[in-house]
Amino acid sequence: MNSNEIGRKRIAETEKLIRPYIRRTPIVEADGRDFGLDSVAVVLKLESLQHAGSFKARGAFTNLLTHEVPAAGVAAASGGNHGVAVAFAAHRLNKPARIFVPTVASLSKIERIRDYGAELVIEGERYADALAASEKWLESSGALRVHAFDQLETLLGQGTVGLELEEQDGKLDTILVAVGGGGLIGGIASWYEGKVKIVSVEPESAPTLELALKAGKPVDAPAGGIAADSLAPKRVGEMMFPIAQKYIESVALVTDWAIEKAQEELWSKLRIVAEPGGAAAFAALLSGRYVPKRGERVGVIVSGGNTTAVEFKGQAVRSA
Repeated sequence: MNSNEIGRKRIAETEKLIRPYIRRTPIVEADGRDFGLDSVAVVLKLESLQHAGSFKARGAFTNLLTHEVPAAGVAAASGGNHGVAVAFAAHRLNKPARIFVPTVASLSKIERIRDYGAELVIEGERYADALAASEKWLESSGALRVHAFDQLETLLGQGTVGLELEEQDGKLDTILVAVGGGGLIGGIASWYEGKVKIVSVEPESAPTLELALKAGKPVDAPAGGIAADSLAPKRVGEMMFPIAQKYIESVALVTDWAIEKAQEELWSKLRIVAEPGGAAAFAALLSGRYVPKRGERVGVIVSGGNTTAVEFKGQAVRSA
């Protein structure tokens, strides 16, 4: 794929196509001083409030709306969020779906996939195992493949996050984006085309893009950590990699502890619920793995909120 296939024109066309089916998620500007960041403006893009709980709905709808879906429906492999999104899109468009997830997928995501009426297959320990199982099914069934990140339509859909963010705040200096397979950051970077600094954030236990950039090509990486159900594929996508080489400024690696702390801070200070992968980009800022300059305006993608980390306890009180 030529990276020119994914640019502002095609992303804008995609946004018009999927607009009736997705939310225009809000931004929240936070005072950096609340997080020990003096003279820094933090702008959070809340894709955690997107349909199906993550940005993945954008790519899912793009795939289903640009292809004729066969009678066998659609099939997708996912650590969790992509599967939820494809199940939701298929449900909304009245198409059958079969979703393959590994055992590492969180219970909250498994439940949501089932709630949307998709057929769920749990296969293997990691995303790569579920992907292999889905490929076998696709060969025999004739279903439509909806790849989580390494597919043109997926990248175009995720790029609409960048389009929205620029419309909402055109003064950002930097955008921090968590990376698993790279569909989100590839789409966002393709939209901005170097106009802002794009920083990749990855768990130390799953440095897929960092290893790829060092090797000059996508290579196998470890796939562990607290965010393994969303940020730990075997390797980054072939399609996004040349985009990363061209537009991504740097990679910041964060610890599981930093991700947990970011989740806690988002909740305690802003009442924003984020799953581990959704909080990873913010973790880079809080932990000092990305150090902004004085006066810098930093955008942070809160990419997902499918979690049971926040529990609502207590008993309802009946009025007499």
